[in-house]
Amino acid sequence: MRIDAYEDPGTPDRRGGWRYLAWLVRRQWPRCLAGAVLASAWMVLLAATPYLMARAVDHGLVPGDLGALAGWTGAMVAVGAVNAWLGMLRHRTMTKVRMDANFRTVKVVVGQATRLGAALRGQVGTGEVVTIGVGDVQTISTTLTAVGPGIGAIVAYAAVGGLMLSVSTGLALVVLLGVPVLGVLLGPLMGRLQGREAEYRERQSVLTARIGDLAGGLRVLNGLGGKGLVADAFRRDSARLRAQGYRVGAVTSWIQALGVGLPMLFLALVTWLGARQAAQGHISVGELVSVYGYVVALGWPVAFLIEMGHQLSRGVVAARRVVAFLRLEPAPDDGTRDAPAEPSVLHDPASGVRIAPGRLTALVTSRPSDATDVLDRLARYAPSDATWGDVPLTDIPLPQIRARILVADPEADLFAGTLSDVVGVPEAGPSGAGGVDVRHRRAGATSHDTPADADAVAETEADAYTYADADADTERPPGADGLAKLTAALHAAAAEDVVRALPEGLDTRVAAQARDLSGGQRQRVRLARALLTDPEVLLAAEPTSALDAHTEATVADRLKRARQGRTTVLAATSPLLLARADVVHHLVDGKVAASGTHRELLDTEPGYRALVARDDEGTEEGEATR
Repeated sequence: MRIDAYEDPGTPDRRGGWRYLAWLVRRQWPRCLAGAVLASAWMVLLAATPYLMARAVDHGLVPGDLGALAGWTGAMVAVGAVNAWLGMLRHRTMTKVRMDANFRTVKVVVGQATRLGAALRGQVGTGEVVTIGVGDVQTISTTLTAVGPGIGAIVAYAAVGGLMLSVSTGLALVVLLGVPVLGVLLGPLMGRLQGREAEYRERQSVLTARIGDLAGGLRVLNGLGGKGLVADAFRRDSARLRAQGYRVGAVTSWIQALGVGLPMLFLALVTWLGARQAAQGHISVGELVSVYGYVVALGWPVAFLIEMGHQLSRGVVAARRVVAFLRLEPAPDDGTRDAPAEPSVLHDPASGVRIAPGRLTALVTSRPSDATDVLDRLARYAPSDATWGDVPLTDIPLPQIRARILVADPEADLFAGTLSDVVGVPEAGPSGAGGVDVRHRRAGATSHDTPADADAVAETEADAYTYADADADTERPPGADGLAKLTAALHAAAAEDVVRALPEGLDTRVAAQARDLSGGQRQRVRLARALLTDPEVLLAAEPTSALDAHTEATVADRLKRARQGRTTVLAATSPLLLARADVVHHLVDGKVAASGTHRELLDTEPGYRALVARDDEGTEEGEATR
């Protein structure tokens, strides 16, 4: 059976960790069955070697029958060759079983994360998702080894017990009762390991999330002088996680030590009993050799059984975490009314913000979280009584809202790939990298946060609207529409120089989160991606906070032009943006305290004037650089 990494993984059983593991087995039962059969045959043939050796001693070596000795020796060689072949097939099959379980779990976890959408961050921490993806998936896939060597160990154990019955009933009883005794001794440790492992995983997910938060906010911490304080707290949490890891390791070491030591004692006991019976004449020399061989052959099944118990203990903990994640549900969507057919007013009763359609509106507040809360309510990312036209947002099906209202998050994820993939080029153009005019690929450009010189800007500005303003009936080259949209979006975000500065233009690969770009470049790439979608309503939080005043003024002018006639809401305190807004709402404690143009509020609202006090000088600079 071929493993298809893109096939539908199926509907997982979310009733518990054991049921989830069973579901993984059922989804590939032919492969699991083949692994169990191959493993059983492989281990049984390991036990067959002592049987053949006993026959070679009793029927060939002792009576001096060279023919019989050669025959039984040849049989042992043949069994060894077949067993080597079976061992390779078993290993390949079980590798596919583990890979299938790995891919299938990854797909259901990623699918669940996609289904949860914006509700994901509110229900589970980033560290939890990372821990599941990095650790739990691998643990679960390793656990499925139990369906191969685990089942084979049970079959081989029973087969050796049956062969021992032909030698001595007493020895057979010792063998058949030995492993259950080992299970009784190791059982309590397995239960303790599950508890310690679960607690360790919880602490690990919390610390992983904290690492991500620290990495993302390190510059802010440095600026506030809080780096040392947070570092001390992180060291304490790391020390607690390390101590918990030692506790897990202590239990694991006891299991592994007993897993090696107890079987050796058990096998030594069987060998000693066999030797006594041979000395007393109850069994032959050949049978003594076979008893010793059986004891050695039992080493593999016993070791696999103990390892299977250990892996199942860890696997069920990991499966429970996956199941807990799969049980999460997105926010209910009970909307049955259609969204307004025409652009309509968005109203947030909680803050008093009213967004007129087709205008550029700005939200200003001393607490940025108040403004982002308003944006979340207007986009239905948070519970609210917001309305669109005369229709409550909660009455509108969520897909309709997502198709027409876009929130441009300043920290939106940027995945690794070519810049064209990151921006989301709608269709490939006929020239340049990824459909971008080769003028967007200038060798030696080193600008990071400042757009190109005035002549280049003017040239690009003219190019940006060449296709967009052309007559609709004019025949265009293949990919012209995509090129026009892309060029216009890059121009509006003042991001053309970002493309020119890269060696391969839009074909240049960037790292995850675009870490190889500067903060201003990343912000403009995010803005270009949002503008490229051309939503009916665009809600953006601090879209220019990482830009210098010159670039910010350029973006403000181009953004206003690009969004002409479309509803745009900006949460910002930059006077360069506020001066271009049609309406500015000043929020105090999350409520609208005043509304008007930027100039009107500067003249009439002292609180507003103090808040945007980067004010007139910055505005004048912006005017001068337009």
